[in-house]
Amino acid sequence: MVNILISGALGRMGRKVFEASKNYGDVKVVAGVDVKEDNLGFPVYSSFSDVKEKADVIIDFSSKSNLDNLLDYAQREKVNAVLCATGYDEKDIKKIEKASKDIALFRSSNMSLGVNILIDLVKKATSLLKGFDIEIVEMHHNKKKDAPSGTALMLADAVKEIDNEKFYVYGRHGLVGERNPDEIGIHALRGGTVVGDHQVIFAGDSETITLSHTATDRSVFANGAIRASVYLKNKKSGLYSMSDIVK
Repeated sequence: MVNILISGALGRMGRKVFEASKNYGDVKVVAGVDVKEDNLGFPVYSSFSDVKEKADVIIDFSSKSNLDNLLDYAQREKVNAVLCATGYDEKDIKKIEKASKDIALFRSSNMSLGVNILIDLVKKATSLLKGFDIEIVEMHHNKKKDAPSGTALMLADAVKEIDNEKFYVYGRHGLVGERNPDEIGIHALRGGTVVGDHQVIFAGDSETITLSHTATDRSVFANGAIRASVYLKNKKSGLYSMSDIVK
C-alpha cells in the first residue's frame, strides 16, 4: 500500500488525484495540505507541520512558491515526493537537485504517459528529418499562468538533445528576415477551458509532419502522478522522471 499526502489538496488537480486514487487498490490518500483546512474524506491541514499521518509519498500539484516548505518537510520526515508543479526556475531546479541527494524526487512538467511517449517520438523524428523546420504550438485554458508551457519546453529540449545547434525563438514578434534553419519556434495560445494541446510540426520541402497530443481531462495527469508515486515508494535518493517509467 502506498500512503499519499496531497500538496495542493483543495485545488483542481489535488481533487483529481483523490478521485483517481479510488481506482487503485494499492493506493490510499491519508492527508492533504492546502492554504486552509478541510475534510474531503481525508484531513487537509494548512501547514505541513500540522500533518499527523505518516505518508510514503507526497504528490504536489500546488505551486512553485510552495517548494521550500515541501522540500523541508520531505527531507525532515524522509518522505519521497512527486513534483508536478510548473514554472520552476534555475534556482528551484538546484534546490530540487540538492534535496534529491537525501530523498527520492520525481519531477515532470507533464505527468501524462502520452506526452512522454510523444517526447520519444519527437526525438526519433528529429534524428530522421534532417533539414526540416521545427515549430512547437501549445494551447491551454485562459487561467494558466506560465507561458510557454513546461511541456512545450520539454518538447523543445527533446529536439535540442538530438540537435544541439538548435535554439529557441518565442513567438517571433518583431523579428525581421528569413527564418533561421536552426530555430525552434515556440508559440503559446490561451483560451477557454482547453486542458492541454501540443503540436510539434516538422516542415520540409513539399511535406509536413505533425506529431500531437491532446488532453481532454485532467485525470490523465492525476493518473500519471499516482503511477509515479507507486514507482517512487521504495526508491532510494535520486531524481527521477517519466522517462524512467516509459522505458
